Amino acid sequence: MLLEVKNLSISYDTATILNDVSISVDSGELVSLVGPNGAGKSTFIRTITGLVRWERETLKGTRYGDITIEGSVEFNGERIDNLPAHDIVKKGLIHCPERRRPFTEMSVFDNLMAGAYLVKDKKQVQDTLDEVYNIFPVLKERGTQVSGTLSGGEQQMLAIGRSLMVKPLLLCIDEPSTGLAPQVKQLVFDKIQEIQATGMTILLVEQDVNMTFAMADRNYILSHGKIITQGTSEELMKDETVRQSYLGL
Repeated sequence: MLLEVKNLSISYDTATILNDVSISVDSGELVSLVGPNGAGKSTFIRTITGLVRWERETLKGTRYGDITIEGSVEFNGERIDNLPAHDIVKKGLIHCPERRRPFTEMSVFDNLMAGAYLVKDKKQVQDTLDEVYNIFPVLKERGTQVSGTLSGGEQQMLAIGRSLMVKPLLLCIDEPSTGLAPQVKQLVFDKIQEIQATGMTILLVEQDVNMTFAMADRNYILSHGKIITQGTSEELMKDETVRQSYLGL
């Protein structure tokens, strides 16, 4: 098992965001975590990649209150829930954030190079850059363009490309379809499938159930901070209660 999260619970002061969440991802899989806005999906991704722990240390003693983290996260056979975020990146667990978050004043090329800041082997950086350009030719075409002037779809491709520059073992992609037109959304999802076809393991957090289920190996449904059920797309789509109550179908 590449990723195994057991009994993860997160509380911000008195508000419980995640409650006893357990998820696993095996090498080569594309696993989805779906659910409505406010279900806790982004908090889950931010926790396993070390950002909530960083937030807890940063906000400790401030007016924002305490953050409580319970449960365990094992990645590639090693417990990582007590590691800082930059060490988790070094292990190969990479977070592609919601709403793209490019360095807006930097060029496309410089954004990609920022993704490789931990990689010391220059040949590996160039080889990976060539791979990213092969998947996303538009990023090579826009190399000198300031990233803040890209379209939403191009910024999403840049965010994924930047995440790939560190050669992840597991790529966590948070809400890649947010704010995208249907045609652009389809293109981005096609690219995610193309990346998985190279052997990349992916944990995909999304609201668009139809598009996600069409390509995921397994799915978890998160609602009000709890895993309601899990299974293959076919299994979950056959469950009428799940379809109506949690998927809105």
